[in-house]
Amino acid sequence: ETKYGAKYPKAVNCLTKDTDALLAFYDFPAEHWVHLRTTNPIESTFATLRHRTVKVKGAFSNESALGMLYQLGLEAEKSWRRI
Repeated sequence: ETKYGAKYPKAVNCLTKDTDALLAFYDFPAEHWVHLRTTNPIESTFATLRHRTVKVKGAFSNESALGMLYQLGLEAEKSWRRI
C-alpha cells in the first residue's frame, strides 16, 4: 500500500477493501488451490465451441447454430475430468 498507493490509488483501494474475498482460497486445503485459482477449466470448456463457430460463421441459421453448439457441448462433456 505504501509502495504503490500514490501511483495507483484505485487499484490499491480495490485490493485493500476486498482482501478477504481475494485471498479466500487460502481457507481451502493446499491441494485445492491450483484448481481454485485458475480459469483454464472454464476457458477450455468453451475453446471447442469458439473454434467451431469462428470457422462456420454465417453458414447456419441461428437455430441450427444453437443446435450445433449444443451437440458440441455434449461431445466435449464426455472428455471432462472431475475435480
